[in-house]
Amino acid sequence: MPGCRLADIWDNDVTEVIGMTEVLLAVGTRKGLFIGRRRGGTWEFDEGPYFNAQAVYSVAIDTRGERPRLLAGGDSAHWGPSVFHSDDLGRGWTEPARPAVKFPKDTGTSLERVWQLHPAAAEPDVVYAGTEPAALYRSEDRGETFELVRPLWEHPTRSKWVPGGGGEGLHTVVTDKRDPRAVTVAVSTAGVFRTTDGGASWSPSNSGVSAVFLPDPDPEFGQCVHKVTQDAATPDRLYLQNHWGVYRSDDAGSHWTDIGEGLPSTFGFAVAAHPHRGDTAYVFPINADADRVPADHRCRVFRTADAGKSWEPLSAGLPREDHYGTVLRDALCTDDADPAGVYFGNRNGEVFASADDGDSWQQLASHLPDVLCVRAAVVG
Repeated sequence: MPGCRLADIWDNDVTEVIGMTEVLLAVGTRKGLFIGRRRGGTWEFDEGPYFNAQAVYSVAIDTRGERPRLLAGGDSAHWGPSVFHSDDLGRGWTEPARPAVKFPKDTGTSLERVWQLHPAAAEPDVVYAGTEPAALYRSEDRGETFELVRPLWEHPTRSKWVPGGGGEGLHTVVTDKRDPRAVTVAVSTAGVFRTTDGGASWSPSNSGVSAVFLPDPDPEFGQCVHKVTQDAATPDRLYLQNHWGVYRSDDAGSHWTDIGEGLPSTFGFAVAAHPHRGDTAYVFPINADADRVPADHRCRVFRTADAGKSWEPLSAGLPREDHYGTVLRDALCTDDADPAGVYFGNRNGEVFASADDGDSWQQLASHLPDVLCVRAAVVG
């Protein structure tokens, strides 16, 4: 992976640094955060990881304000989990003096990790955090302090939520640019829950999503949902990657339809939507829950351009030999460029990028630690 010394740049005004970076790529790994910057079509990576030896499970690039803010959910084996923020594209990081995310004493539990950091679509200063144990937190100061969303924590179904193989984590938050009161979350393994009153009440939203591992394969809740994303043109249209099954909802999650036909496997972890083009989404199929390698041992992203009626494999520039790099739920993303950048990282420590909606790919990094999450955004 190419290195880039930024010391000379950092001596100048931060605005100049931001102006020189066209696209920012943040790669959270088992042993730190790696940051890549595209300038003039060329990718360069900062030297060494930030948060060395910390597992970085979540990253957000918040471009809503005058200056982008980066948020990272790190997990130190010694100090525990925390949320950090940077207002200079990763030049320097701030950790609040008091924990940004903390379970109140009366809950009888403690924070294990922050699975998700999500800038709200309709509220400029609001950031949501999803955690393990499964809970939703809300910040109104761009991620510096968070408050527990009590009604979801106290949901009457909670006592029946069961941790999945990766733990009991709230790993997905989807907000609606039309209505700040509408929020959709996904929990492993409780399924999808939705509020339309700003979090005062929550309802399971899993109709049509299968739970093949349960005696009743069609429960109201208890599905092992791996990831949910929102269509760019139709906000009520959602795409869902399940523990077996790829689904679409056209009514904000009230009902789901299986759209997995045409994929080599419907098992997988990640799903991402195109940032501008409606009906377009990406998945990375995995062989099976008991065989967690790329489907048919081939490194391929699959794209639908018709809301799941058909799928096409995208592999130009990707490894052609047998491949065993699993892509986790937050390790596939798009940026907001046009044409869109598409990115994914895998558990082999490889990172790949496309600058043309997924039509062709290049490898940006190899031999990194286990890639846990990937986020990218246009910042210059």
